[in-house]
Amino acid sequence: MAGPAFRAAAVRVRVPATSANIGPGFDALGLALGLYDDVVVRVADSGLHIDIAGEGSETLPRDESHLLVRSLRTAFDLLGGQPRGLEIVCANRIPHGRGLGSSSAAICAGIVAARAVTIGGEARLDDAALLELATEIEGHPDNVAACLLGGFTLSWMESGAARAIRMEPGDSIVPVVFVPGKPVLTETARGLLPRTVPHVDAAANAGRAALLVEALTRRPELLLPATEDRLHQEYRAPAMPESAALVERLRADGVPAVISGAGPTVMALADAGSAEKVQALAGAGWAANRLDLDLQGASVLPLAPSSDM
Repeated sequence: MAGPAFRAAAVRVRVPATSANIGPGFDALGLALGLYDDVVVRVADSGLHIDIAGEGSETLPRDESHLLVRSLRTAFDLLGGQPRGLEIVCANRIPHGRGLGSSSAAICAGIVAARAVTIGGEARLDDAALLELATEIEGHPDNVAACLLGGFTLSWMESGAARAIRMEPGDSIVPVVFVPGKPVLTETARGLLPRTVPHVDAAANAGRAALLVEALTRRPELLLPATEDRLHQEYRAPAMPESAALVERLRADGVPAVISGAGPTVMALADAGSAEKVQALAGAGWAANRLDLDLQGASVLPLAPSSDM
């Protein structure tokens, strides 16, 4: 394959936050949320320059170790070669370490931007290959599938390759996320999971996950029973006791609530009539945000003034 040619103009990529698991759909189900990171990438004559605003601006590296840069580099290798230099501007709005898919957003932004800035990139790296590459970098497909495809996704591994289908979530569903001040590392949350679980719990989760597909797409009145989980949330509770307590309190009030991804963010699935009331239920110590559902997934957008980033 001949080396690639790159566009002279910058490209702008927007990627959504995501919530994985949604209760019983452990490592399989994901929902794209209307909270976004924007990235502008331009091929330069030499070097690497990164500007970061918003979430992580004080802590994220500005060198080759940045996850976004590593994802760009990996994608460029598959596209045929590296550009001479890169200029990157990040406007981050997705909280880090809170279970809202910030790492998946960085990965997806990097690989989509690399394809977009490469002339003929879609022919060299199609959508199926994007999902496989994002999964390879992330380690599992649930968040990256929702980030790339938008909407409500079901993902799985088949013969070592990532696969996903996208479904249309019900338009009456209004996610409300409760974000705590302190993060929890995904590795910490995963480390609390047992190697085996009781058969009765696995069977219960299989039924609830199947019900959740129906509830999220067609029958939202079933969301409370459909979001019941026995596989991961209880085991992870010691790492996020306040989140576990909030989920329990919301569910006792009839609100379908779950730990978002590996936590510690709590996500409630409300509707237009109840979202404002639900948003007020958390109390002090939580940033409560009513969000839209994202239906587009990762998108290449026209360049915009810096105030729109």
